[in-house]
Formats: sequence, C-alpha cells, structure tokens
Amino acid sequence: MQNKYLDSPSWISQTQAKARGTIPTCDDDSFNLNNAKWLAFQNLLQKSITPSTPWSTSPVSTYNLIYTYYTTYAGGVLDMYGNIHMIPCWANFGQMISTNGIVSTYSLLYSKLNAYYGGVLAPNGDIHFVPNSASVGQKISASGVVSTYNLVYSGAFGLYYGGVLAPNGDIHFVPMSASVGQKISASGVVSTYNLVYTTSYAYFGGCLAPNGDIHFVPYNALVGQKISANGVVSTYSIISGGYIGGCLSPNGDIHMIPNNTLVGQKISTSGIVSTYNIRSTTLGSYQGGVLAPNGDIHMIPYSAAVGQKISASGVVSTYSLVYTDSSGAYNGGVLGPNGDIHMIPNNAPIGQKISTNSCVTFEKSICSSPFFNKF
Repeated sequence: MQNKYLDSPSWISQTQAKARGTIPTCDDDSFNLNNAKWLAFQNLLQKSITPSTPWSTSPVSTYNLIYTYYTTYAGGVLDMYGNIHMIPCWANFGQMISTNGIVSTYSLLYSKLNAYYGGVLAPNGDIHFVPNSASVGQKISASGVVSTYNLVYSGAFGLYYGGVLAPNGDIHFVPMSASVGQKISASGVVSTYNLVYTTSYAYFGGCLAPNGDIHFVPYNALVGQKISANGVVSTYSIISGGYIGGCLSPNGDIHMIPNNTLVGQKISTSGIVSTYNIRSTTLGSYQGGVLAPNGDIHMIPYSAAVGQKISASGVVSTYSLVYTDSSGAYNGGVLGPNGDIHMIPNNAPIGQKISTNSCVTFEKSICSSPFFNKF
C-alpha cells in the first residue's frame, strides 16, 4: 500500500528522494514532524495537478485591476478559501482576486506610505500584514473582517519586509532595518526577541526550510540569519547579498530571488550555500518568486524586461512577458488554487499572470500550508 505522506511527487528524482535522509535534525528533535509536513505538502501538490504540456500559445496574459497607484501593493497572500489578497504598501484600499478571477476592493482601517510589505496566513485563517512603517498591525479575518492591533516595536521606516509562518504557528516578521525580531503567536500575542545581526536593509523576505528553520533572505546583510524550530537565532556564511524574497524548491533547496546581484544563490537541505548562473542580470530585476505546480520557480519581474524561471532540475531560462515597467512593475506573486501565478502590482496599471496548465483546483490544506504562503 502506498503511503500518501511519503510518496514522492513525479518531479522528484529517486536520487533526490533518497537524499532527504541527509537533512539534519532540528535543535529540538522536531525534524520528523516538520519533514512529515513537508512531504505531505509535496504529495498534496502532486495530487492536485497534472504535468505541464507544451504550450500552443503564450502562458502569460494580463487582466484589469480596479485600483492602481504608485507603489500600490507589496506581496500577496492566498487565503484559506483560495482568494488572493494584495498587501497594501501605499494603497488606500485592499484588493483581492477571487477563485473565479473576479477582482474587487475593500476598505482598510489603516493606511500609510510604505505601511506594509508582505503578509502571512495564520493557522486560524487570519491574514496578517507585515509592518514596514506602519505603527499598528492590521489583519483580515477568515470571514473578511479587517481589524488593527498593537505592535510591540514600530514607528521607523523600513522595519520589516515579509514574514514566515513557523512550525509552531508563530508568524515571524523578517527584519529589514529593525533592531529586534517581532512575532505573533498562534493565539495572537505580539512579542519581540533578540537578533544576532542587524543592519540597514539587512533582509528582504524569508522562507521556511523542510527542517523547520526560518531563513531570512539577505539584501545588505553580510551574513545569513535563521531561526530554528525551537526559536534559536543564529547566523551563517553567505556568498552574496542583493536578494529580495526566497522560494522553496521541490527538492527542499531555498532559492533566493536575485534583485541587486548578478548571480543566483541557494541553500541546500544540508545547509550548504552555493551560487549559480542566471540568464537575466539587470539590477533591480526581480522581487519574490513562486513555485509552480510542475516544480518550476518563477521570479516575479520588478524592473526586468523578461520572465525568468528555474526548473525542478535546476535549469535557468527566460520567457517573454506581456507587460514590463523599469520603474517597478510587480512585487511578489501568489500561486492561485487553479494553478495560475498572479504577479502583485506595484506600479503596474494592469494585472499579469502565468498559466501553468493545472487542471484541478488545489485542496484547502495546500492553501493553508506554511510552505505555500511566503514572500
């Protein structure tokens, strides 16, 4: 009988599947639990899709938005029902895309220039915006109610950029220029903790590794920084900085998305940091990445003139986009329940998406996975 939690997706080679046994255990021996969640997530993805087929037409298309403005949104989150919420940066309204592709707006309680960058889906279905210059927290409940709450540390510009859901249900904000870490527990309690390394514009976005570690993605930082599954903060050596956002690949590697750098960089499941060649190397090019159902990682074009992706086997390639803007078109992306990758509009006056040829909608458990919602 097949084990639905241990069977490998078709894009995982047998060599890669066996290599999972080399993943180091977490500090608190929670590896088995975290690894089971990772394998279950891979299996759920595989059950929900069919392999991609050759394209007869371009998979990239555009659609109308209701609200656009300068630096409107930064990152997006898929809610537990399959709707995509855009995170307000300078926007005065929230904007979302329903499961059937309908775009709508809704009122916010708090708005400010550079208010929030990225968001995270909590275990109870709330979507928390990550505060950048906001003085209060803001969230959308699973029923669509918008509310605010007090933060412990706030006020200055550039505090946090993106967030990650930890295995225990805590939401960690990724420190951009903040001098302390800040998190929200599964019960909604906000608290701070000490970081090992801080600097201006240090990290932009983060990613949850298969072993439960949360890795911050280095922009100006000279070292990597992570939080273990039991909350221990530590640093490690990196080769390059200049990345915005990270994406977990099917084999468990974390790929950092190149922005102000000319090389790709990744962290293997055993913690080895390495670089590789990318095709499009325009500075300021991409911000955030999205894992497609076939295992490709698509980089989200910020000022890039072409799309760029990394296949499950590590091959880097480019493709044509319908809309580009050198001043910052899109910032982050979200994989919708039908398999389409939606780019989150920053300065773009239109929406843009990539169809991945997925023929079956994703299960609710995928939409709620901490491996799925990340910036």
